[in-house]
Amino acid sequence: MTALSLRDIQKSYGEVEVIHGVDLEIHEGEFIVFVGPSGCGKSTLLRMIAGLETITGGDMEIGGRRVNDIPPSQRGIAMVFQSYALYPHMTVFDNMAFGMKIAKAPKAEIDKRVAAAAEILQLTPYLDRLPKALSGGQRQRVAIGRAICREPEVFLFDEPLSNLDAALRVATRIEIAKLKESLPTSTMIYVTHDQVEAMTLADRIVVLSAGRIEQVGAPIDLYERPANLFVARFIGSPAMNILPATLEKTGKTSTVAIGKRKAAVPIASDASMKGASVQFGVRPEDLTLANGKDVLFEGQVNFVEMLGEVTNVYLSVENIEESVIVKINGVQPFKTGDVVPVSAPADKMHLFDEQGHTLLH
Repeated sequence: MTALSLRDIQKSYGEVEVIHGVDLEIHEGEFIVFVGPSGCGKSTLLRMIAGLETITGGDMEIGGRRVNDIPPSQRGIAMVFQSYALYPHMTVFDNMAFGMKIAKAPKAEIDKRVAAAAEILQLTPYLDRLPKALSGGQRQRVAIGRAICREPEVFLFDEPLSNLDAALRVATRIEIAKLKESLPTSTMIYVTHDQVEAMTLADRIVVLSAGRIEQVGAPIDLYERPANLFVARFIGSPAMNILPATLEKTGKTSTVAIGKRKAAVPIASDASMKGASVQFGVRPEDLTLANGKDVLFEGQVNFVEMLGEVTNVYLSVENIEESVIVKINGVQPFKTGDVVPVSAPADKMHLFDEQGHTLLH
């Protein structure tokens, strides 16, 4: 069953259009994550779903009902914001129950829903505490619990972990993943700029850029088969290395020239593209130290990031403006000026045409 349908959704502020005809179908029980750089429109799109921003054009349906002109309180949604927005003078119980009390729900029903939400979020021991007596992660869980108590058709999360420190982000992310398992029929839409959150939580990721959808798919599909250069660079950390190349041989297997080196890429290309300028892509973690005839290219070390579990080696490669990054497990004894030859498995290589579209099908 389709929980949410967006058809040609547009948003303008005066003459400035910020959302350009978005089409998206979200199914019941899915966990969808909107990702993209700042200003790409992900929070605006979420607020349009919530009813906090008007829809300039297109149609939006929740549970088969058109909601363009329906106020937020009648849309069957609950939203969790970046800030906890808890009432400081109310206990955890009263914060979670507030919406139901306003709606004049029976006391027995309020008690039941709050107890169930507290159990899911491991908040039962804290129901009598005030927010000031809680950690940041616990406060955010209270905000999530308040949303659960409303029993909405759709949960909306607007960067709920952005105000937490690194350790709390991990802990609360795990809690949200558990929430997803505890409420398998609930549809959740989550906005973040954090790739780790997107990759670990999402059933499908929606990558946005400048108010348009660049690609929709399962996390591993976006990582392994990016539709274009934008997605290739945005998904993965460090970002995919992109090198200018020339297509020298076409067919079921292509051959590209990268500087003075040539590489056979198992990607089909049309004969009309022979001699065309293309972009060769390979992820830092797919590059390995090479020897002999397996060398793809070589570069001179200009910077080394030793992170303990991995070492990121930045290479200056002839005729390439940006550094090429090699991500190697463990601590590696490289120093500035070292010349490092690298290779990559053929099935980890990517090709993009001059417009930035993938040639991998």
